[in-house]
Amino acid sequence: MARYIGPSTKIARKFGEPIFGPDKNFEKRNYPPGQHGLSKKRAKTSEYGMQLKEKQKVKYTYGVLERQFRNLFETASKMKGIKGENLILLLESRLDNMVFRLGIAPSRAAARQLVNHHHIILNGKVCSIPSAQTKPGDIIGVRERSKSLEAVQDSLAASANKYAWLEWDAANMTGKYLNVPARTDIPENINEQLIVELYSK
Repeated sequence: MARYIGPSTKIARKFGEPIFGPDKNFEKRNYPPGQHGLSKKRAKTSEYGMQLKEKQKVKYTYGVLERQFRNLFETASKMKGIKGENLILLLESRLDNMVFRLGIAPSRAAARQLVNHHHIILNGKVCSIPSAQTKPGDIIGVRERSKSLEAVQDSLAASANKYAWLEWDAANMTGKYLNVPARTDIPENINEQLIVELYSK
């Protein structure tokens, strides 16, 4: 499946924030990419442009392509509650995102790779589908033979369980999805209402 594999800092600079996580290069050059950088006068962004930019930012943040994103939005539209919040919660419930949130991988891209390479188990069974939807009560862990992987060990050593809706068992290297998080608990800087307005046109 097609994925963006270019420089992540360039994309972060495009949106004006480190959407892929802490980035020293972004801190040094936190202005738009391009030859002229800050000196270039940019036209005022239209309402449509703002909506499209927000959608692109979310797609890059969670590593989702257009068709997947559209399908998730349609699913969110059929759920009870606020469309935008439902969309963010569906993205948060993806298996690759859960692996990232639990600290098993340092980024969503790394988490997606771990899932693709059969290193992750979901409720006791190997799951190699990054987009698999998890639900409260699910147990996500590292496969027995993968627990000694240096990448996993380094990531876990550098992380701390800071999300109230997740519980990490360090002894067994498993995490439990306790409950659906409130929108205010999700740290990503996203204005999901702009995406709803974009798809409502």
